[in-house]
Formats: sequence, C-alpha cells, structure tokens
Amino acid sequence: MPERSPNVSHPRKSRLEAGRRPAPGRTAAAHPAGEQADTDATGAASAGASSAVTGDRPAPHPVDESRPLLRIMLFGVQHVLVMAATPISAMFLMSATLGLGAELTVELLSAAFVLSGVGSLIQSLGPWKFGPRLPFVMLPGGAPLILFLSIADQHGLRTATGAVILTAAFYFVVLPVFSRLLRFFPALVIGTMIVIVGVNLVKVGAVLVTGQPGTPGFADPADLGLGLATIGFTVAFYLVFTGIMRQLAVMMGLLAGTALAGVLGAIDAGGAGGGELLSLPEPMPFGSPVFNLVAALPLMLYSLASMAEATGQTVINAEAVGKDIDARTDVPKTVRGDALTSLLGGCFGLPLMVTSGENIGIVRVTGVRSRFVTAAAGVVLIVIGFLAPVSRAISVIPSAVVGGTAMVVFAVITVLGIQMLGRSDLDKHTSTFICAVALALGLLPILVPGVYGHFPPNVRILLESGVAVGAFVAAVLNILFHHVRPGVAARLTTARTESDR
Repeated sequence: MPERSPNVSHPRKSRLEAGRRPAPGRTAAAHPAGEQADTDATGAASAGASSAVTGDRPAPHPVDESRPLLRIMLFGVQHVLVMAATPISAMFLMSATLGLGAELTVELLSAAFVLSGVGSLIQSLGPWKFGPRLPFVMLPGGAPLILFLSIADQHGLRTATGAVILTAAFYFVVLPVFSRLLRFFPALVIGTMIVIVGVNLVKVGAVLVTGQPGTPGFADPADLGLGLATIGFTVAFYLVFTGIMRQLAVMMGLLAGTALAGVLGAIDAGGAGGGELLSLPEPMPFGSPVFNLVAALPLMLYSLASMAEATGQTVINAEAVGKDIDARTDVPKTVRGDALTSLLGGCFGLPLMVTSGENIGIVRVTGVRSRFVTAAAGVVLIVIGFLAPVSRAISVIPSAVVGGTAMVVFAVITVLGIQMLGRSDLDKHTSTFICAVALALGLLPILVPGVYGHFPPNVRILLESGVAVGAFVAAVLNILFHHVRPGVAARLTTARTESDR
C-alpha cells in the first residue's frame, strides 16, 4: 500500500484514526450516508469494510480492495466506453490536420490506445515512485495535442516528436522545484482549478452533442435528442437499480443511447467492418526525432501548467475515494507517471499523455473506488490497441451519445470542486475575492472562445488554457494575500511598536 500521511492542503484524519469508523465530516461528505449502502455492493459496504479489522491487520482501504475479476472488468469497460472517444478523436484530428495516410492513422490510433492503457496501469498500480495508486486513466488530446500540431506545422513531425521527448525529460528536471511549491496550492487554489476543469469538460461533452458553433449541422435536433435521451437513460438506471447495477448505470445509459441511435438509423456501421485483425504500434513512425529546444519551449511551458493540473486532479481524486494523501509525495508520483508515459508515447509519435480528470467523475457517480478497476481499464485499452476491429467498433458509437454520457460525468467534477471550495473559508472576504478573480479569468477563454485571437500563437495557446490561467491567478493571489501581505503587515506593526518605545 502507498504511504499515508495527512494532506498538507486539507488536513484530515490522522493515521491512528484511519482504522476507525469515519466521523461526520470530510470522508462522509465525499460519500453521503444515503449512498453508502450502494457504494461497492461487491464487498459489504466498502466504507464500513475499510474500518473492519481482520486479525491484527486492518482491512484495506476501499481504493486498495480487489474485486471478483468479472466485476472489475465490467467496471473497467465502463471507464473505457466513456473515455474511448478522446484518443479516437485526437488521432483523427491529428491525421486530418497533418494529412497523414490511412495506414499511419491506424498505427497512431493503436499506439494511443496502448499507451493510454500503459499509463493507466502506471498511475493505478504505482510501481516504485511512479503513479499515486489512485484510480486514474491517462489519455492524449487537449492542449498538448494542439501544441504538438503547431510544432509539427512549423518545424516538422520529427521536431514535434523530439519536443515531446524533451518535455517528458523536462518534467523530471523541474519536478523537485515544483514539489517545494506545493504548499502554495491549498484547497482554495485547487478547488478553484477543479471547478474550471469541470466547466471546461462539460463544454467538451456538450460540443460532442451539438457540434462546433458555425459548422453545418450545429445543434441538430436529432443529435440533441440522442444526447438528452442518453442522459435520461442514465438517470433512469441510476434511479431504478441498486448495488452493482446502479454502479454500471453510466455504461448501461451509454449502451441504451447507442441502441436507440441504431434504431433511428444514426449509426454508420460501415467503418466497423473490414481491415486487419491486429494493429501493432510502430516505434518512431515519423523517423528519428529532431531535438530543438526553441521549438519545444511552448510545450515545456505548458508542462508547468500540466503539473499544476495534476496537483488538483490528484487531490480531488483522493477526495473522491476518501483516501488521505500527502500532496508533497503523492503529486510527484502522478507527475512522474505522466512523464514516463509521455516519454514512451513520444517514441511512438504521440503528443504528451496526461492524467484524465474525466474518470474521476465516473468514480464519484458509481461509488466504485478500487484502483484495480482503472487498472482493468488499462488492460482493456491495451487489448483494444492491438485488436483493430474492437477500436473500429467503438468508433462507430455516435458522438452525441458519448457527449450525453460525458456531460453527466464531467459535471460531477465541477461539484467536487465546489465541495472543496466549501471547506476553503469562503466566508473570509480575501478567500472569496481570490476565488472570484481566478474564476473570472480562468472561465473567460472557455466562455468566450477566441478572446485572445490577436495575441502571438505561443502566448495564445497558454492564455487559452483556462485551467492554467485560473490555477496561476489563484496561486499568485493566495501568495499575495495569505503570505506576503500578513508578513508585510507584521513587519510594519513591529516597526511602529519599536518606534513608540
């Protein structure tokens, strides 16, 4: 089991209390009493099981509990079905933007699935000092993909691949310095960041349903109907069922939405047939990488924001599963897992791989906290990467159905951020002000796309990351108001006292 010590950002129970029944408060808030009977029906109410004692050894925490293999695989498949759209869309976007051939696109998609699986295994199982042993899934896409495409467009694919490898190495170099700064990321900063992450992800899910504004077919009523029907199916399953069936409500809602799409003729099954049975990722698909520090600089700068985001995701993931962590030791493990997976991914022509905050919503909705579930999802992702027909079958699920499921799961992340802010002394005016300013600037590029369109490309990419902007603003204001200002006030008071003597 991983090390356990109090969280520096949000103190919780001490180690001596870890084996007792949770008192009303943080752990209870993360898993309300009304839900605990359904949470982990596979193992006699996991919250109670975590406090049980077998012989002289306490029972493992729910996050470390194993489950029957079939159930673990079912829950793992549920994660994969919700997340599979990300590597598929990322590789298709990469192929369309760079004009890659069909064969190379299939190889990159295979590599994306395999490396997503490998990264999920690293983060979930936590070998040595890599991975926090929390239920995490790793995926490509987002800002790292846009930066990769920008570098490839300006300097070529070999240079873009070299930039990914350089940035992965940069993680390891800068991590010791970043670890010392974690004390400046209290619950106020992390909660603000998680709210912005959640809002941004809900928008991503909504765009899967509606399409991009201004494009043909935007907000098509049929797509909206499929998305809303998928949400309705998920709610109905969650309302009607209990135990393991309720825990699978997300997957059943997605499958029901897909079945409805099939009945309505909204599925193009042509892409699911034909092709080869096995698809093997090819190392260095673009040739030997070219290492150019200047070209890699934007990606290196983004990695700093990525580490801040990994901090928030690690803390909120621990909150979701009700586990005490020490951010100073567990966050670096998450970052090392990101760095190692990105280093391997760069060798297969992929952009940076990052921990996904999306699956945290699934953990919270289903109540299944075992990290072996996301490890099983990692195994499934690897299998999909090698079995081409499986990835082709998953790719035919309508985006509106995936988006409807994603909106529910992603909105849960926003709620988790709000819960964390609720424990951040928002009744104090300074904390309210810090949160308000960080949310305003962090949500600006999300709510008003293209607001920084007239800025230089590299600067624009950083400013358009609302998560990075919100985290930076919250951290800086927290330092100014809660560290610098009290110190200056104390010195002025001391000086006045001495002058009156």
